Amino acid sequence: VQLQASGGGLVQAGGSLRLSCAASGRTFSTYTMGWFRQAPGKEREFVAAVMWNSWSGSSTNYADSVKGRFTISRDNAKNTAYLQMNSLKPEDTAVYYCAAGVVGTTSTRGAYDYWGQGTQVTVSS
Repeated sequence: VQLQASGGGLVQAGGSLRLSCAASGRTFSTYTMGWFRQAPGKEREFVAAVMWNSWSGSSTNYADSVKGRFTISRDNAKNTAYLQMNSLKPEDTAVYYCAAGVVGTTSTRGAYDYWGQGTQVTVSS
């Protein structure tokens, strides 16, 4: 699986951005898609994850710091996952990475097998 993240940029505090993660392969729907972020000098941290199955649809998990502001979603027909980020804060500034794995909706970084290249999000105050 190859992942390509896009959609980052510079935005003022309170603004919005939507990140996209395009995946290769024909088994996209079987993978949990996750978003992580890494700020300068900090560890890479979990942001959100979404998994899908045919009997219950999508299940999601969010870090407490983004609950109510960020929404993760996926379009299996387009092999793409999204992260809608609203009410952005300066502390959301980081490189955002998408990841894929067969992992439920775990927040554990090491459980994900595939990683995209990252996209920079900068929130100015």
